[in-house]
Amino acid sequence: MLASRGRLLRTAVRLSRPRAWRSPAGMDLQAVLARLKDLAPLSFAESWDNVGLLVEPSPPHAVRTLFLTVDLTEAALQEALRARADLVLAYHPPIFRPLASVTCATWKERLVVRALEGRVAIYSPHTALDAAPRGVNAWLAKGLGACVSRPIHPSRAPSHPTEGTHRVELSVRHTQDLSTVLSSLKGVSDASVTCFPARTDGEEQTRLSLNCTPEALMRVVAWLAQNQQLYEKTEILALEKPLLQHAGMGRLCTLDESVSLAAVIERVKRHLKLPHVRLALGVGRTLDSQVRDVALCAGSGSSVLRGVQADLYLTGEMSHHDVLDATSRGISVILCEHSNTERGFLSELRDLLSVHLENRVQVVLSQSDKDPLCVV
Repeated sequence: MLASRGRLLRTAVRLSRPRAWRSPAGMDLQAVLARLKDLAPLSFAESWDNVGLLVEPSPPHAVRTLFLTVDLTEAALQEALRARADLVLAYHPPIFRPLASVTCATWKERLVVRALEGRVAIYSPHTALDAAPRGVNAWLAKGLGACVSRPIHPSRAPSHPTEGTHRVELSVRHTQDLSTVLSSLKGVSDASVTCFPARTDGEEQTRLSLNCTPEALMRVVAWLAQNQQLYEKTEILALEKPLLQHAGMGRLCTLDESVSLAAVIERVKRHLKLPHVRLALGVGRTLDSQVRDVALCAGSGSSVLRGVQADLYLTGEMSHHDVLDATSRGISVILCEHSNTERGFLSELRDLLSVHLENRVQVVLSQSDKDPLCVV
């Protein structure tokens, strides 16, 4: 009986012993980057931007902790190092203009030095994340209430590096030359060739169509220049990917129900957790004026919003003269400071990434990151 009780007691002790906390299994850096690009394809980014992997420790490099921040300051990097981060996702690219050197002379150079010393990779999605269907601007639009939104400047579907950017069409002059032409053009790498019958001036001919990458196009054009006797009726067409319905820069939002400008201001302040915003009233408008259409752009919205017809512009910052242009057209403007229109999205991004990375990577949100400007 006592032995039986002893066994029961030992079993109870084993069952009640707390389980040790285990860190996430982690993922290879390249696998994490692939998931990040699925969420916000880098092809969505503006041409002037510097997005993607900016700092890479020597491989192999596993990512168990990912650190999120809008601005990678020295304080934010120190926080990331304390959190033992393997990868920092900095929304704003900390390397934007080329670095002439990597020393400890300037704060941006020190970021690179300390990241590499600590084996921390740095990645920036910036405008790719702005344009993404579930990105920054889509999140900013949520603060307006129920509405229908569409991109102001839609993105195009992402292209694969090996996909054709141009189509070359030509007709083979003589049937006996077809095999020679096909053999030559099929030998051009990254050019896919199809042929189909065509009738020109009552004469049956074979027409060739080649989808070419930019590199293949140069080789095809060189072949055409040397073999003009074999073909005729040549066309070179630029191929464009279709525009996407839910991805692109900025958002034009139509509220389900019109509300006063004062009500929109309160919604924006609540969504961004701000005590104050800056307001420029459109000519002839008051706080009681009704708002139905809102054009918005996180960060600096001047170039995206310029010329868009709406009741209200919502952004972080705009130039003085762009504000004057908008208000002269009866459009009111709400300015919230640049990163205040972006930072709140990081909490949503943390949750998105946890799912996207299958909870194999711990996602940590910076506590020191904040807008450098405040109202005093």
